Amino acid sequence: MDLKFNNSRKYVSITVPSKTQAMSPHIKSIDDIVVLGINLSRFNKLTQFFICVAGVFVFYLIYGYLQELIFSMEGFKPYGWYLTLVQFAFYSIFGLIELQLIQDKRRRIPGKTYMIIAFLTVGTMGLSNTSLGYLNYPTQVIFKCCKLIPVMLGGVFIQGKRYNVADVSAALCMSLGLIWFTLADSTVAPNFNLTGVILISLALCADAVIGNVQEKAMKLHNASNSEMVLYSYSIGFVYILLGLTCTSGLGPAVTFCSKNPVRTYGYAFLFSLTGYFGISFVLALIKIFGALLAVTVTTGRKAMTIVLSFIFFAKPFTFQYVWSGLLVVLGIFLNVYSKNMDKIKLPSLYDLISKTMEARKSRTLAQTV
Repeated sequence: MDLKFNNSRKYVSITVPSKTQAMSPHIKSIDDIVVLGINLSRFNKLTQFFICVAGVFVFYLIYGYLQELIFSMEGFKPYGWYLTLVQFAFYSIFGLIELQLIQDKRRRIPGKTYMIIAFLTVGTMGLSNTSLGYLNYPTQVIFKCCKLIPVMLGGVFIQGKRYNVADVSAALCMSLGLIWFTLADSTVAPNFNLTGVILISLALCADAVIGNVQEKAMKLHNASNSEMVLYSYSIGFVYILLGLTCTSGLGPAVTFCSKNPVRTYGYAFLFSLTGYFGISFVLALIKIFGALLAVTVTTGRKAMTIVLSFIFFAKPFTFQYVWSGLLVVLGIFLNVYSKNMDKIKLPSLYDLISKTMEARKSRTLAQTV
């Protein structure tokens, strides 16, 4: 649209460009979601979901195996924070490399937001890694499976979300299953320690907040996954480095790992690489489908990790693990059902009673005839 006013003294031209002219190349591609070079925006929602789920399961199952393998090394358990430091360093390098491969390298999320996300990421991963020095790996994982509970609380207080009866029932089942699993572990595990329960519980609280903060920041500022990973983990690396330096925990960890470089730094590299690939798919899930569905997928992956842990690593076993785990799985099913109520229609109690009464009447009539 052009408006022109021309006289002998002045010439004023006001031009309103078309929609396509006004959009920069960056804005045209702002909805593109690229994970490890795969442009998920080219696929429909269902295909995007299956690609993300496959990525999460494959990479995080390898990640879980390597994590338990590292902590099974004699003498390594006190150095969980140092492993987190090395992990954050690798993540920062991977994020920097991936960011260089995309066209738009600008940071879109404010630095203050990244400082908060980095602090929560340090709490989540650092406390989680450290808890393995006090807990069996399946116990740590079953706690992570119940991340839905603090995520729901975080969604209520941070984003003002409301949850239905199915979500609340899911949280209740997970809570009961978690308590049962912990009690079973305390009776059969020789190295059970309440400190580990406290550490993993704090990690869950941080994890609950970070999922909602990441979702809100990425949708508000349209940030890429590689940007989120680079800045949150590089700032987190500085936090952990300062913490280990102040507590004199850096020297002993470096000395120990230098004696076993392949089993420490070598495994840590593979551990970090698979974790980085996994977190890229998790962030894509968060950006496309939201934090709650992402938690549901990662919870299912953790349930499979528990099974593999008992297969590959010798540890005490009791059937209470099975029953409590099934209760957690029921909670996961209720959560998935609540998100697909329009597609999955379960019969109500009234419908079941009505069908039962009709069946009895039919039998009575048949007998009378």
